[in-house]
Amino acid sequence: MAEPPVRSDFVSRLRAVTQARIALGRAGQGLPTSALLDFQLAHARARDAVGAVFDTGGFSAAIGGREVIEVASCAPDHATYLQRPDLGRRLAEADATKLAATGDEVAFIVADGLSATAVAAHAAPLLLALFDRLPGWRVAPVILARHARVALGDEIGALLGVDLVVMLIGERPGLSAPDSLGAYLTWQPRPGRLDSERNCVSNIRPPHGLGYAQAADSIVWLMTEARSRRLTGVALKDERGASDGDRVEQRLL
Repeated sequence: MAEPPVRSDFVSRLRAVTQARIALGRAGQGLPTSALLDFQLAHARARDAVGAVFDTGGFSAAIGGREVIEVASCAPDHATYLQRPDLGRRLAEADATKLAATGDEVAFIVADGLSATAVAAHAAPLLLALFDRLPGWRVAPVILARHARVALGDEIGALLGVDLVVMLIGERPGLSAPDSLGAYLTWQPRPGRLDSERNCVSNIRPPHGLGYAQAADSIVWLMTEARSRRLTGVALKDERGASDGDRVEQRLL
C-alpha cells in the first residue's frame, strides 16, 4: 500500500523553522536540479569558511577601542594548521613574550578555528554584548589568536594568570551552518586541561542560531557560576529555569 503524500502546507511550515534539507523530491533516481545546486552551493560555502583568512584589521575599533593582543599558534600556515591539530594547541614561542600576568580575572580569546567566516561575522557583536553584562569583572586585553584550537586558550590563560578563559572560536562548518561561532569556558586554564573541564555555548549565529543577547546571557551565567563554584566542565550545567528535580537529575548525570 502506497504511503500518502506529504502535505505541502506541512512541509512549508517545517521549512520555516529549520535549515535542514527535507522533502527535496527527486528527478528519476537523483535530486531535482534546484536541490542539487543548493547542496553544491552549501558545500562550497563550507569549504570557503574552512579556508578563510582571519582578518584582524579593525577589530579593536569594532569592540569599542579595547586593547587587543595578536598571537598565533605553532602552526606556520593554514594548510599545516588543518593537517596538524596538535600545533594549533600550542602557542608560538615568539608570542609567549607578549603575554604576562595582568591581575585580571577573565580573558576573552577570539580565534579563527575552522571558520574565520564565523569570527568575522559574530565575534565583535558578541563581545560587545558580553562587555555590557560584566560590571565588576576585571577583564584582560582581548587576545586575537590565529590558527588556533580550543586548547590554545589554556596556555594563553596560564601566561595571563587569569582565573577564567572564554574562547570564541569558529566551529567546524556544516552544510547549513558555515558561520557558527562557539564559546568555550575553562576555569583555571593551564596546559593539559581536558575537554570535560570546559563548558561550551555553541551555534551562535543569528538569525538561524543563538542571538547575541541570548548567547551572552548564557555565557555570563556560566562565568558567574564558575567563579562561585571554582570550576567548569561536566560538573557545571546551565540550571536556569530548571525545577529542583531537574537540578538533582543534572548533578547525578
